[in-house]
Amino acid sequence: MTAFDIGLISLLAMCVAVMAGMFVPIALMACSFVGVWAIKGSPLLASKLLALAANDAISSYFFGVVPLFVLMGFVVSEAGFGRDAFDVANAAFRRLRGGLAVGTVGANAIFAAITGISIASAAVFTKIAVPQMIRHGYTARFATGLVAGSSVLGMLIPPSLLLILFGILAEQSIGDLFIAGIVPGLLLAVFFSLGIVAMAIFAPGFVGTPQEQEEPTETPGSLLIKAAPITGLIILVLGGIYAGVFTPVEAGAMGAIGALGLGFAMGRMSLKSLWTVLVETGLVTATVCFLIIAAQMYSRMLALSGVPAGLGSFATDAQLGLWGILLIYCAIVIGMGMILDSSSIMLILVPLMLPVIIPMEVDLVWFGIITVLAVEIGLLTPPFGLSVYVIKATLDDPDITLGDIFRGAAPFALIMLFVLALVLIFPSIATGLL
Repeated sequence: MTAFDIGLISLLAMCVAVMAGMFVPIALMACSFVGVWAIKGSPLLASKLLALAANDAISSYFFGVVPLFVLMGFVVSEAGFGRDAFDVANAAFRRLRGGLAVGTVGANAIFAAITGISIASAAVFTKIAVPQMIRHGYTARFATGLVAGSSVLGMLIPPSLLLILFGILAEQSIGDLFIAGIVPGLLLAVFFSLGIVAMAIFAPGFVGTPQEQEEPTETPGSLLIKAAPITGLIILVLGGIYAGVFTPVEAGAMGAIGALGLGFAMGRMSLKSLWTVLVETGLVTATVCFLIIAAQMYSRMLALSGVPAGLGSFATDAQLGLWGILLIYCAIVIGMGMILDSSSIMLILVPLMLPVIIPMEVDLVWFGIITVLAVEIGLLTPPFGLSVYVIKATLDDPDITLGDIFRGAAPFALIMLFVLALVLIFPSIATGLL
């Protein structure tokens, strides 16, 4: 049996293990170890090679960006800046048809720019926006679907945990990936908003009958006070990266310090809540660290087996061309999104695809944005749809079923597919600011 055959069997075994319910990093590690053992003929050599991969995975200075941005995201969530973002965006868009829904998208976009975690956005705005929207006449299906759809902005608008993960896997500048995510993320928010207005006009049965909102109780001064901390954090983090003042790691540290300082200064953080934030940050960081270690082991096994090189030769011989490969890749990513979470899809597919597309001189930053967009569509598609499950769990309302939320999120998944097509056709949407 050749190394290539062993690599294919290991890949198949890993997929079967994941489908059977095994935790993805465990499946990756186990299949990588057995695969290297079979290729090299020595369990000791396999263990040493994989131990070296684990060390290389987390010894990089740039890995420090993960805990820092996760910490900032949890502090922002705990300090209630999500409510502030909702109030500011709602006041800005209240006169539009479907203004409360558009305001929810705007609030998610603002919140995404200081958290980078879709799940946090889904949980926060399920509590804040869904009850308000239902009270103002929107259907529960549309309200929950909207929150599910707009929560994906957290993984595209920087800082984004998925962009960080892609940067580590593909050895690309995380700062460049952050900058590349700005325009596609804002474009997605704009199309979500246009779609909401169109649905409110042409599909009132789906949206509901939004009632006129009460006159705002917020004054311009109070809205300015609420907007100032959020704006300051965005300028500090993204402005610092864009201006070259901070590296992404330094920007994450400054953002975390800024968020903590604002939280305590405004009386929204206590030592008890700080402990909760630190524990949650530790759990998420440990999970991401485990995922990256498993991905590095998996990449080493694939490289030894020659499977990526074989796939590259196959693509060349089949004359699929770049567009053929990218379209097949996006279809596979979206299909896998129906059964796996975002990180797992990236861990499995990105190491497999990089050796195929690098010889084609593809801009890997652009490829990263395409990957994240395609992966995020999977957050809204059944049967897995992680954002949908988070909303269902957070809402805890037996009258609103998973099917209702999936149906409500369907138009937003289609809008994401449209934006993905635009980014594929016009790469400058992602790379224009670089």
